[in-house]
Amino acid sequence: MLGLKSVQEFKRPLWFGLATAVLTAGITLLLPNYYRSEAHLLPTETRGMGGMGQLAAAAAALGVGIPSHEGADDSYVDILNSRWVRESLLSTEFEFGVKAWPLGSRRPRKETLAQYLHSKNPDRGILDLAALYSASRDMKTKLLTIHAETKSPELSQQIVQQATSLLEIFILTKERTRGGDKARFTKERLEEVKNDYAKTEEEFRRFLEVNRNYRESTDPSVRLRGSRIEGDFTLKRELVASLSLSREQALIDEKNDMPILNLLDRGNLPYEKSRPARSMYVLLAFFLTVAGVWLMDNRKKVWSFLESQAEGS
Repeated sequence: MLGLKSVQEFKRPLWFGLATAVLTAGITLLLPNYYRSEAHLLPTETRGMGGMGQLAAAAAALGVGIPSHEGADDSYVDILNSRWVRESLLSTEFEFGVKAWPLGSRRPRKETLAQYLHSKNPDRGILDLAALYSASRDMKTKLLTIHAETKSPELSQQIVQQATSLLEIFILTKERTRGGDKARFTKERLEEVKNDYAKTEEEFRRFLEVNRNYRESTDPSVRLRGSRIEGDFTLKRELVASLSLSREQALIDEKNDMPILNLLDRGNLPYEKSRPARSMYVLLAFFLTVAGVWLMDNRKKVWSFLESQAEGS
């Protein structure tokens, strides 16, 4: 059991520790609460073999290189962390409520994220945004997570949901797939060949009106010209049929190349704060103060003990 002298040794450190803990608790009450919201995306599957081409082309539009051996879901993190997405988030207007400090009243606000961050310019805004928004990928499970942490639960949720929506919009409307490029090229080429085919058909029709039985003509030039026009006409007709089939196949490939964005969680509304950890700060301040004061009060004893240990070794 501890003697009276031992109790007296800890009395002063404990009082200092309690005083520091109370002071720390008061200071932490001035710190605003932060709320964290997350959205989770499952690994992407594609309905066709060309699915990777779409995201690779999309990421290339943002200046992001995608290795060909990686899955399509790898590029999602690069797109979510791209400057385009971040600038879009900064310019989006959100409506939310926020408390300046835990005991303060809740105040409604309607402003862009750039205004919320008090960003002076887009470059500064992107740097400030990195402190409250990010996207990451678990290498083992391949689960994609979008994080947002602000002083407002609603704002954190809206940022996450807006980022998810921007990813969907980018995939569905701004990407250029292999199938889409092929379909557009085939359509343009088909129109050109159809125009040439119509001209050749008209030329062949006018020729036949004058030279109906040109194959039996005694004039070699007539037979040669007729054979040339007929061959050209047949070639253009077959080319139109071939390009029509290619265009239909390209349209099918374009649909099959469209990746599936599997949303496991679109973004929760946080009710519990994520930080600051006030109890941890108070306990840490208490124990550090107790230890520090005790060491100061017993520094001679501690120093003698350390010297004896050093001599003994």
